[in-house]
Amino acid sequence: MNRRHFLRGLFGVSLALPFLESFSPRKAEAGPGDVPPFAIFMRQANGVVQKTDDEPEMFWPSQTGALTTESMNAESDRAVSELSAYASRLILLKGINFAFPGNGCGHSGGGNQCLTAQKVSTDPVGNESLAMGESIDNRIARELNPAGVEPLTLYAGKKAGYINEVLSYRDAKVIRAAEHNPINAYQALFGLSNLDPEVLKKLAAQRKSVNDLVREQMQSLMTRGDLGKADRDRLDLHFTSIRDLEVGLQCALTKEEVAAMEAMSPDARSNDNLEKVARMQMDIIALAMACGTTRAATIQIGDGNDSTEYYINGVRQKSFHKISHRIDSDGSEGPPIEGAYLLHHEIDRIHARLFRYLLDKLAAYDLGSGSLLDFGVAVWLNDLGNKYHSYTDVPYVLVGGANGYLKTGQYVNVNGVHNGRLLGTIGAALGCKNAAGGPLDDFGDPELPKGLLTEIIA
Repeated sequence: MNRRHFLRGLFGVSLALPFLESFSPRKAEAGPGDVPPFAIFMRQANGVVQKTDDEPEMFWPSQTGALTTESMNAESDRAVSELSAYASRLILLKGINFAFPGNGCGHSGGGNQCLTAQKVSTDPVGNESLAMGESIDNRIARELNPAGVEPLTLYAGKKAGYINEVLSYRDAKVIRAAEHNPINAYQALFGLSNLDPEVLKKLAAQRKSVNDLVREQMQSLMTRGDLGKADRDRLDLHFTSIRDLEVGLQCALTKEEVAAMEAMSPDARSNDNLEKVARMQMDIIALAMACGTTRAATIQIGDGNDSTEYYINGVRQKSFHKISHRIDSDGSEGPPIEGAYLLHHEIDRIHARLFRYLLDKLAAYDLGSGSLLDFGVAVWLNDLGNKYHSYTDVPYVLVGGANGYLKTGQYVNVNGVHNGRLLGTIGAALGCKNAAGGPLDDFGDPELPKGLLTEIIA
């Protein structure tokens, strides 16, 4: 990574810097293209409110084709209208299917496939089923990251135990644990997790920032005569973002939780903290991508069947899982929930706004000829299609062109293409290859038809 630099400070803390034009190699082809493309995946559970035989369309625009901010705002009743500010960078993808049935639990089977395009295990089955191959974030990290650098794997919400992590797989049946606690993810990002716990305790008591630990190097860097104004602005944003994240970590927690945080055993799984935690995790993802720490990240919102009780208009609702079934039950029978599809729609919008927060963070990094968002791709995905928990028309929403590889500003219906083609195309956009050295056109189960999703390639 041609413009990746570090500040090294007290206790061995290492702070990776954003990509800086001033330090780019003096060669004809040097420029923003030196920023390596990346992929971020945000997972929502339980499908979305799209048209079924008995419910209206409340997710997609009414017409496929070009997207504009004006056209999306004109249909403000659709969940994706929350992303209208990013219309020119959007790819809305309808018609993506999962190729394989679940084995005893639709939620688990969908989670198994959403980033792997692999069969669902026959042992174990049900809510314990697993994917029979690696996920795309793992493929990206394995092929494109420096040796031993794994994808960033984060989680927001409680872990109820029925189904917890569903996203990131190292290999067949080998699921990667996701970090649910922002302070742990933050410490790992800046090398603080390797510090002596007593040192961390003292730093926390003094409210020392990572910026404080590298201040001497930071001041030296900022006074360099060869540093351009754009890079000074970029560094100022970077250091401010770090400090804002640290303040958020402190202010979002109770005194008891801060004490637990300082003891390195915090509890960030509270139902009511889900959105706060999700935003903190996204702050960390944006910093990681700005620093080139990894080329792939995932964040899972809610547990496997998302039993979160979301707040709508200030009122705490029944669990999202129950709302998604439209009945007051986690099974197949129970009394109906009045207006359940409207509640589900509002929860879709909550996820859209969380995704928009991530986009705003990435877009804030101006790289001259585009923002950090333009050089990667962020994906809002689901592990189910609709209220029937189907594996057809599973929504995928992409934002960012991966340095010009993807054709943005469009809503496309691909009419039943398996998700392996989409995931492979995202991998190819970042530089992943098939066994023959060509673009990654065979991701997922080997029985699936090969090919890139040409509809979204520029």
